[in-house]
Amino acid sequence: MDTRLRPLTLGLAAGLAAVPLVTALPASATAGPVVERSGPARSVSFTAARDGEAVLGLTVAAPGVSWARKGAEAALVAVSVDGRHVTDLLVPAAEPTPRTLGLGAVRHGRHKLTFRFAKGSAPAARRVVLAKPKVRQPKDDQLVLRHAPVVVGRTLDASGKPGGDPYQNAYTDAPLIAWHETRPAATPGHKVLEYSVIWSNEDGGTDTPALMARWGRTTDIEWVYRVEVDAAGKRVAGTAVYQAPEHQTLKFTGRYEGDHPVMQTCTLNNNMCDTVTPDARLRFLLDTTATRPDDRAREYLMDRTPWTYRITAQEMDREGKIEKPSSPDTPAVGDLRTYLYLEFAKATGAATGTGSAPGVSIGVRLKKDPSRLYRSDHSEPSWSISRDGSPATTVELPAGTTLADIASVEALRQPTGPGDNGASATVTAIRRGFFLDRNYLPQENSSITWTGSVTVSPSAPSAVLWRP
Repeated sequence: MDTRLRPLTLGLAAGLAAVPLVTALPASATAGPVVERSGPARSVSFTAARDGEAVLGLTVAAPGVSWARKGAEAALVAVSVDGRHVTDLLVPAAEPTPRTLGLGAVRHGRHKLTFRFAKGSAPAARRVVLAKPKVRQPKDDQLVLRHAPVVVGRTLDASGKPGGDPYQNAYTDAPLIAWHETRPAATPGHKVLEYSVIWSNEDGGTDTPALMARWGRTTDIEWVYRVEVDAAGKRVAGTAVYQAPEHQTLKFTGRYEGDHPVMQTCTLNNNMCDTVTPDARLRFLLDTTATRPDDRAREYLMDRTPWTYRITAQEMDREGKIEKPSSPDTPAVGDLRTYLYLEFAKATGAATGTGSAPGVSIGVRLKKDPSRLYRSDHSEPSWSISRDGSPATTVELPAGTTLADIASVEALRQPTGPGDNGASATVTAIRRGFFLDRNYLPQENSSITWTGSVTVSPSAPSAVLWRP
């Protein structure tokens, strides 16, 4: 029998109804624990088939909650295993949303999983429905789960100084999902594990219009922890590092829970510290089993968890960061539903002179006025994309634009600074291009894709990539 994704046996503590673990439940079902403000904690029992790291999967909903509304942003649920607080669960929507969390290491045998409505929940949050809970021990991912970081919540004030609300990640810059990447180390048999987190936004750091042009989203994506492990999966002494304030790479000297490093979000642009402040209250042990193909952008992880697009759009709107009315004539960030979200593949050729390297921006023409070109960089040279690989970007278009309105998508060569080194750039794919629907979710079954080879150069600085 293949046990790689075998669920642990899950039963109910006294007083709760049975939770089907195999039979699919309708999204609106309330089967499973329900925790209420001022109500008792709810527990389920599970049996671990072996010693190892465990992951909890479930569908969550909090009636009356919306990340879009001040005072209703989210409910918090504290999750414990055998009385030990392992993670907090952020529930930012009334709509049922699938979530997965790390539970840390468990021993073979029976355990109690407890859910408690937690302090820091928005005033409008009254209860949380936890449907279809399933605990599993994914065999092939034990190593990456074992070294996954515990991310402690931020406690900064609006200026970035200590002493702010210890529950602020329940309404701003929330850590949403995480993933890992693995590569060989210099020592044969060793591996390097790197962990990254996606936050709902960043209150500091890159200017938001530049973020949309150069990265194609308003979330914040950062690597947080990297470590080399030997053939037995043990940390190699002196190799653990983390992304510190000002994007420095520093040696991790903080504490561990087993092999889980404990670190805290400690800047307004979500860099980390390896010490935890005494006033910290929230902790997030996110599921890190996800990864991405080598040829895809980091935003691929958002595409796989589309609710992240809704959360970041709602936070932008609630915090007054959206231009109203939206206009593609200005670089200010408009309604996120007016953007075409693109990921493309590019490579830069050799320089033939001195000066700045060229970037590639994306241009869009519409059928109703093909003479007008809408640019991802809003004609700001530094917003053009110089990095190679599969970058993501966005192009702001008039409200109501659909894929059917697009006449062409073009590659635009744009030096990113003074001078021009003469290098060409070759675009070989549009990996995806979509709009968000009225609920801020990527539109299903409606996407631009293209493969080929188009080169832009100083003598031919633009070229069509896609036409309907």
